[in-house]
Amino acid sequence: MNSTPLKQRKLYIPQMSYEASACMAAAFRSIGIDAQPSPAGDAHTYELARQYLTGDECLPEAVTLGNFLKVTELPDYDPDKTAFMLPTSNGPCRYGHYLPLAKRVFHHIRGENVLFTAPTSSDGYAGIGDEANNLVRTGWRAAIVSDIIRKILLLTRPYETEPGATDSVYHDALRQICAVLEPRSVPHKERMKKILSTMRQIRDAFRAVPVDTSQDKLLIGVVGEIFCRHNNFSNNEMFRLIEKHGGIVWVSDIAEWVLYTNDEEVWRLDRYGKHFSFQMFGCKLKQAVMRHDEHKIVSLFAQDFQGFEEPHHVRQILELAHPYLPREGSRGEMVMSMGKALWYHQKGAAGVIDISPFTCMNGIITEAVYPRVSREHNGFPIRLFYFDGQQSDVEGDLEIFMELARHYKRRQIT
Repeated sequence: MNSTPLKQRKLYIPQMSYEASACMAAAFRSIGIDAQPSPAGDAHTYELARQYLTGDECLPEAVTLGNFLKVTELPDYDPDKTAFMLPTSNGPCRYGHYLPLAKRVFHHIRGENVLFTAPTSSDGYAGIGDEANNLVRTGWRAAIVSDIIRKILLLTRPYETEPGATDSVYHDALRQICAVLEPRSVPHKERMKKILSTMRQIRDAFRAVPVDTSQDKLLIGVVGEIFCRHNNFSNNEMFRLIEKHGGIVWVSDIAEWVLYTNDEEVWRLDRYGKHFSFQMFGCKLKQAVMRHDEHKIVSLFAQDFQGFEEPHHVRQILELAHPYLPREGSRGEMVMSMGKALWYHQKGAAGVIDISPFTCMNGIITEAVYPRVSREHNGFPIRLFYFDGQQSDVEGDLEIFMELARHYKRRQIT
């Protein structure tokens, strides 16, 4: 089984958000792996997955599996030359179930020799080897630029005067930046120069979109489970619905999660008395390099993101969450969602929406705490929207929330 090496297969990246998967696929191509995003989710996605589900799986698991199964319908599909990237984890979250389910479906039920991979240091970066460091550095930059492109899209589109103009610039931007990320054997310093040059062009293209900023808009922060909040199919195009009802979306980004997981490693080493250790030195060095790259790219957009600045350090988010969900007793997305909701409050948002899969542990816990947060912050509106794969009409509930946000904003002004 799986005798064909990764570099002789086509690798599909789960499409959490299109821009993130497109940029990450380009990063893999930079080390000679033929990678591309998995197909986008649609009604057919869930139909394909449902035949293998029991009903206990969370929505991201079903969507990921369904989109992988759509690959098998492509005319050039060859299981012996196909690979899927699917990381896994430990702990109570059902995320750890994704990989075993996918392997069971493809290997044991369908009998297909596809490869599942999630190259990490724990497996010696299987299939990548000496190019692991190049992938990690380019992959981090890919995460940063994809977050920026998504953010400037969401801050520009609500004001556009020519419908579709911002989306057109967005797609051109992704083609441009992927063309910079994907070439092989480019030194990191040289690649960074090209990234900065291309991101300036992208910034200027978004600035050139015809807009009417005199329109009164409601700033809505979006937190929640990382897949569901970014995947348009999973959340029923919630971003566009918010825009339709007079809102601007500011969503927690993907790079933020990477920084959080790195900081968790530092925090654990501190707790275990390894503050002065080679492990700690490695963590701190990695963080310094990551923050250096992030600052250089993000600083190009200082004017565009004025008033929409991200925290300088992920611990600012954790400190905001601490009175409600301290990291000593809570982990993961629930803590980050809580802290980021309060960050949005500080930055003048009119309300926060938490997007989570139905029965998600993180959503259930934050939903229990949000009422207290709202009471202690002058009735700040926070609403959790659950999604289960049924294309139900959430617009009525969203209209009510937006009216609450509008009322809250009026009270703050007066």
